[in-house]
Amino acid sequence: SIMWVSEAMPVGITGISVPTLLILTEVFGPKAKVAHALAFQGFTKHVVWLCLFAFLVGAIMQLLKLDRRIALGILDKIKASNVGRVIWGMFGVNIILAFLIPAANARAATLLPVVKGITNLLGDTPEEQEAKKAIVIQSLVYGTMICGVFILTAHLPNLIMLGIFEDNGYKGLGYLDWMLLQFPYLGMFVLTQWWVRYHFKTKDVVIAGGHERIHQQHMDLGKMTAPEWVLISVFVLVALAFMMGKGSWIYEAHNQKLGIIALAGLLLLFVPGLFPFKWQDIQNKTIWGTFLLLGGAITMTAAMQKSGLAGFLADYIHGLVEGRSWWMTILILMLGTHLIRIGMLSNVAAIAMLAPILFAMAGPLDLHPVAFTLLVSDTDTYAYLLPTQITAAVIAYGSQTFSVTDYAKAGWLCILIAIGYGIIIMAPWYALLGMPVWEGAPAAGQLAPWPFGG
Repeated sequence: SIMWVSEAMPVGITGISVPTLLILTEVFGPKAKVAHALAFQGFTKHVVWLCLFAFLVGAIMQLLKLDRRIALGILDKIKASNVGRVIWGMFGVNIILAFLIPAANARAATLLPVVKGITNLLGDTPEEQEAKKAIVIQSLVYGTMICGVFILTAHLPNLIMLGIFEDNGYKGLGYLDWMLLQFPYLGMFVLTQWWVRYHFKTKDVVIAGGHERIHQQHMDLGKMTAPEWVLISVFVLVALAFMMGKGSWIYEAHNQKLGIIALAGLLLLFVPGLFPFKWQDIQNKTIWGTFLLLGGAITMTAAMQKSGLAGFLADYIHGLVEGRSWWMTILILMLGTHLIRIGMLSNVAAIAMLAPILFAMAGPLDLHPVAFTLLVSDTDTYAYLLPTQITAAVIAYGSQTFSVTDYAKAGWLCILIAIGYGIIIMAPWYALLGMPVWEGAPAAGQLAPWPFGG
C-alpha cells in the first residue's frame, strides 16, 4: 500500500510484489497453513481475464482511432455549439467508451486530445477561460468517474469488490445486474453539471464556429473501415454473451462465467487477418502495468481476509461507529475515507485496502455487507478535492487549463453531492432491488438478502 501511495515503483511491479512478499514473509505458506498457490489467486480470477479482454479491445480501438470517431460523431450529432451541449455530449461519449475502454485513466487519456481540440475553439476572455475549465473537469474527470461506476469493466475497483463478494458467497452478480444496480449514479452528473455551470458561469458561453469545426473534423475521418466494423461486431457479440449468461433477464443462452467469455473474446480478436496490426503495436497500447496491479490488488484483499487483518481493523473501527444509525455510520465512514484519500492517487489501491475492511465491518454493525461496501467504496471514487487523488484528474490537469485551486473550489461541493447521493438515492435503490443496507445477515454463516441468485 505504501508503494502504491508513494508511486516509488512502477504499478505493475507493485502488483507482482504482493504475492512475492506474501510468500517471503510466510503469510502464505506451510507455517500459516495456507498453500503458496493461493498467493497467486488474484491472477487467476475470472475478473482478471475480463479486464484483459477490455484492455485489448481498448488498445485496438485506439490504433483504429475508433475512439476519436465515436467522440466526434456524438458531438456532431447533437450539434454541439455551446458549453452545455459540449459537456453533455462528452458525457454521452464517456458512457459509450465505458463499455469499450476499461480504466478511467485510459478513457481520460483517449478523450484529452478531443477535449483540447474543442477548448481551442474558445477565446481568451475571462468567461471563455472559465468555460474551458468547466469542459475539461466535467468531461475528463467527473463524467469519466461517474460512468466508471456504472459499467462493471469500466472501473477496476468494481472488479475488486466483485471478487470479494463472490469469495464470500454473494455470487451471480452479472454484467447486466451490475448495470441495474449502479445506473442511478448516472443521475449524479445532472447535479455536478448544475454546480459546475453555476460555479464557472458557463450558461451563456457559445463556442464560435464550434459545430462547424467539429463536423469538419468528423468528416475528415472518412467512412467506417472494415476493421472498425469487425471490432464493433466482436465487442457486441461478447457483450451479448456477458448479458445472456446464467440468470440473465434477457435469455439464458449459456452458463459460462465472465472470464471464460472474455478469453473466448480474446481468441476472436486475434483471428488472423481481422486487423492490420502486429502484436507489437497492440501490446504497446495495452495497459499491462494496470493489469498486473489488478491481480496484486485482488490477492491483497484475499490476504487481508485470510490473515485476519481485515477483521482486526474492522473491529477497531467498529468501536468508533457502534450504536449509531445506519446512515450516520455510513456518513462517518464516507467522510473518513475522503480524508484518507487526500494523500492517495490510486483508486485501485484505496479500494484494495478499504473494501475488505468494510465488508468485514458489516457483520458486527448488522448491515448488509455488499450494499455497505458499495456505498462507501463508490463514494471514494469521487475524490475531487485535489487532482493528485485520481489519475484521470492528473491527465486533465496536464491540459494546463485549470489550477489546483480551481479544481478544489469546484470539487469540494461535488464530494458532498456524492456523499448525499449515496445515502439519499443509492441506499433506497439498493433496498428496492432487495438489498437493504440496514438489513444484515440473520446469523453467522448465513447470507444477507441477496436478489441475484448464485
